[in-house]
Amino acid sequence: MTIQRINQRSPKINMTLSLIGKAVLVWAGILVLAVVNGAVREAVIIPALGLPYALILSGVLLMLLIFLVTYLSLPWLDTRKTTQLIVIGFGWLCLTLAFEFSFGLLQGKSISELLDAYTFNDGNIWPLVLLATASAPYLAAKFRGWV
Repeated sequence: MTIQRINQRSPKINMTLSLIGKAVLVWAGILVLAVVNGAVREAVIIPALGLPYALILSGVLLMLLIFLVTYLSLPWLDTRKTTQLIVIGFGWLCLTLAFEFSFGLLQGKSISELLDAYTFNDGNIWPLVLLATASAPYLAAKFRGWV
């Protein structure tokens, strides 16, 4: 491989690494909003509405926040390629699952307790939030008319 060929590939690699870094930063922002959402749910919404309605409301609010943050961050992410948008969504899904399971296990929860969040019992819509997380980059780009 000649030096010229390596130099021709470097901008593409740098651009990809930049996109990955930006996507992780956006996900971190979503994570902060999710933690705040959870705190508000526990402190305010559950006492006011009860568990089933609080989980539904909190889940819907989180999905809206995910979509809004994604929609607003798309120009900064600077990609309109369907494959990259799908990969970003899948990456966010993987990061979310890794965070959820790691944090849960660190809190001393069993795998069985953690997997309970993936059922639709008692108003829990967490699986829909995961679907929203994975699909948000593509759907937001579609909403913008980019894909």
